[in-house]
Amino acid sequence: MMTATHRLGFTDKLRAHLELLDPVTWISVFPCLAGGVMASGAMQGTFHDYLLLLALFLMFGPLGTGFSQTINDYFDLELDRVNEPTRPIPSGRLSEKEALINSIVVFVLALGIGIVLGIHVGGTRGIFITSAIAVGLFVAYIYSAPPLKLKKNILTSAPAVGLSYSLITFLSANALFSDIRPEAVWLAVLNFFMAIALIIMNDFKSAKGDEESGLKSLTVMIGAKNTFLVAFAIIDMVFAVFAWLTFSWGFTILMYVILVALVANITIQIMLYRDPKGGLSFMQHAVDDGFGNAIGKSDVQEHNSFLRYQVANNLLFLINLLVAAGMVGARYM
Repeated sequence: MMTATHRLGFTDKLRAHLELLDPVTWISVFPCLAGGVMASGAMQGTFHDYLLLLALFLMFGPLGTGFSQTINDYFDLELDRVNEPTRPIPSGRLSEKEALINSIVVFVLALGIGIVLGIHVGGTRGIFITSAIAVGLFVAYIYSAPPLKLKKNILTSAPAVGLSYSLITFLSANALFSDIRPEAVWLAVLNFFMAIALIIMNDFKSAKGDEESGLKSLTVMIGAKNTFLVAFAIIDMVFAVFAWLTFSWGFTILMYVILVALVANITIQIMLYRDPKGGLSFMQHAVDDGFGNAIGKSDVQEHNSFLRYQVANNLLFLINLLVAAGMVGARYM
């Protein structure tokens, strides 16, 4: 383990700062941004609109999500010594002071872009966009920082992640180009609950450290197999409500597709519930070769099973979500 941070060259130091922002997590906001924009039906293929969308992605992705990752590492140094000792701070590649400076810089940049976008868009929509990033940054801070430290209990940590990564990003993307569509609110809420289910299972990777430090993740409280069961129930509820919504919007064919996706998902869930550690092993190549860099890898067996499940679930849910968003936006064009 490297203990003297000054031994790193400039390039290695820059790489450590970038790693602290955890680029793998940036992509998590993109489907919600894409869905929100598509549901608006108002984005034009102009340089101006693409520039606005890029600014929104930078605000919520590298800067907003990056801030949440940096501040989490800063306050969880002792926990990461157990769970993720190769991260920049516990490995000694960055000092705590350098990590704090990193978090301050990305916080200011994210809020600054939010203010500029809010002024540019103007009106209620502009206020919403600026308020959304301010709320997201605040939640990201109290998620990891004492005394609230929302991540200490799954009942506060999962909703906080769903709010920051899914709900406000989806609605902000919609507000960037139009008034927020009623259908977009429903789709954003579905994303919110899907994120809750996924973050519940993502805690598998840190179960050992969570138990030692007193964090109340669902895995620590009820075990891995029951955690799968709770997450699957939420996911299936999301699919069922999604099917009902598309039917009520008149998207009958899409409703049937979503119901088929639900049946496929339940089939996969049963396989995984029966074997929480080795289930869906036939999909391991998709994690290692196809999606590994995007969703991460793990040595914890239950978490590795979750990653395999996440590949299938994301395909079944996100494709249908984007199709629904596009059909909603087409109505407003």
